[in-house]
Amino acid sequence: MECSFGITGKDYVLIAADTSAGRSIVRMKSDENKIKTLGPHLAMAYGGEPGDTNNFAEYIERNLRLYHIRNHFPLLPPSASAWIRRTLAESIRSRKPYAVNLLLGGYDTTTDLPHLYWIDYLGTKAIVPYAAHGMGVYVSLSTMDKWWYEGMDKREGIEVLKKCVDEVEKRLTVALKFNCILIDKNGIHKIDLSEQDPIAKVEASPEETAVEAPNPPIEVGA
Repeated sequence: MECSFGITGKDYVLIAADTSAGRSIVRMKSDENKIKTLGPHLAMAYGGEPGDTNNFAEYIERNLRLYHIRNHFPLLPPSASAWIRRTLAESIRSRKPYAVNLLLGGYDTTTDLPHLYWIDYLGTKAIVPYAAHGMGVYVSLSTMDKWWYEGMDKREGIEVLKKCVDEVEKRLTVALKFNCILIDKNGIHKIDLSEQDPIAKVEASPEETAVEAPNPPIEVGA
């Protein structure tokens, strides 16, 4: 049972994913990180078959880092989403397809716009203002539809995300913990949903909440 959420706002993207890993009714881990940072302003939350998810996430990260090294700038969210979608579309037509669903979020530093993409294992891609994958779809999309509106600030986005997590806790039989990140022009930051005002901590000490992201030096590969 997996669950991931994505919400866009005025100048940011929020991505959250559960931290459980198991098989059937057995939980094996409760601290699995299902969010992969792909660049200074790009990350994805993934879910699906355990082996496929890890292999696919590593494959995507390494190839996007290679692009960064070769071209001296990271791939922008629209281009990255197109390449990831094509990779999954080609995979489903091969003998060893990836059974992976993902939410790709990023901040375009050239246009100062946030981007969120819903991508499934069939290679289907949709540009969305908010999205969910996994069991949380059944209890959270109505909440997002009611409370989300265009141009929300960061604190309002956090409140909507907390409402979605509350719905999961109340209505699903399995208790889930969530890992959450914020992507904006300043990079990627870890968000603690248990705090009263997580954004205050990010604003007060951005170095402590910053998530290490692939960012090769410009002289590499020159």
